[in-house]
Order: sequence, then C-alpha cells, then structure tokens
Amino acid sequence: MRRAPWWVLLSAAGAPVLLVGGSTIAQHLQGPSYDPTDDTLSILASYGARGYWLMTGVLIVLGLSYITTAHGLREAAFLGRLALAGGGLAAMALTLVPAPVSGGALKHGLVAGTGFVLLAIWPALAARRGGKNVPWGLNFKVSVVASVLMCAGAAWFAVELQNGQAPGVAERVVTFVQAVWPLVVAVSCRVWRDRPVPAGP
Repeated sequence: MRRAPWWVLLSAAGAPVLLVGGSTIAQHLQGPSYDPTDDTLSILASYGARGYWLMTGVLIVLGLSYITTAHGLREAAFLGRLALAGGGLAAMALTLVPAPVSGGALKHGLVAGTGFVLLAIWPALAARRGGKNVPWGLNFKVSVVASVLMCAGAAWFAVELQNGQAPGVAERVVTFVQAVWPLVVAVSCRVWRDRPVPAGP
C-alpha cells in the first residue's frame, strides 16, 4: 500500500513551480530597476511593486500548498506536519505585512523569519525512526541533514542581509530548497510500498 495520496504530489509540486514561476514573472514586470542579486523577493510583493498582486496571490497559494501537503503526509510525525503547515501560514501572513520598497520592516521580518525557521526545522521534526521500514524522505538521518542544511542556508541569508553582498541569491537558494523538500518527501512516501510480512513456518 502506498503511504501518500496522489494529490499530495500535486500540492507539493505546486510550491516550487509557484515560487520560481511567480517571482520570475514579477521580476520581469518590475523591470531593470530590480536586481535579483541584491534585492529580495519581498520587494516584488511590496506595496507599489508592479507585481504586487501577482506575488500576493503566489504567497497565498504557496501557503495553501504547504498546508495541503502537511495534511497529506500522513507518514510524517505530527510535529513536522505542524511545522510545515505553520510555514504555510507564515507565507500567507506575509501578505498582511508586506515589506516596504526600501528599508526594513520589523513585522515583516518577524513573520518571514518565523516562516524560514519553521520550514527549516520541519524535516527533522517529521522524521520517523525505523530505518528501512520508513520512506527514505522521512529517514531520521536524512531528515536531520536536510534541516541542518536549511538552517545553514537561512543563516547565510541573514548574514547576506547584514553585509549586503548577495541577499537576493541567498534567499532564492534557501526558499527554493525549502519549497522542493516537501515534494521530495511526498515522492518518497508515494513510491514506498509496505514490505510484505514473511509467512510463518
């Protein structure tokens, strides 16, 4: 028996597609004034940005995607699913506290930071012990490594925000990895089949 419904693949695949596709179109709408190396994705969703409504819609659907995926990953531990859903809620909440076109915003930063943390730690929280008896995407060691890498990526982004070298690049790398990992877990659960129980003597 498969350990994930078919629709969880659709919801999980939607996250990276929405993130990359939506930000690419919004960047095109913003024009040459936007530098993807130095400027963050939040600028594309700020008041006054040409792609404001597009990115607002992307954040809402992205959040729903995370929440739907969390609901469908029944093999994942509850705390991990809760953290993934929380990351989805944080993405949706960003539409209520958009970043200004320039300068910082405390509320936006707190919500965005909460989302980054939840999406970074959910793999470790979702892990199941059991070795070969669990889908490899939920393997404890694999999940912990994924969380460590995502936390390192989030720290890299934080450093880049401070020194201003390439925060746009750092953010794109981190958000893409965080958007892809639920799909990786969903695929591993979907293709996994319960091992047959050996017949007794």
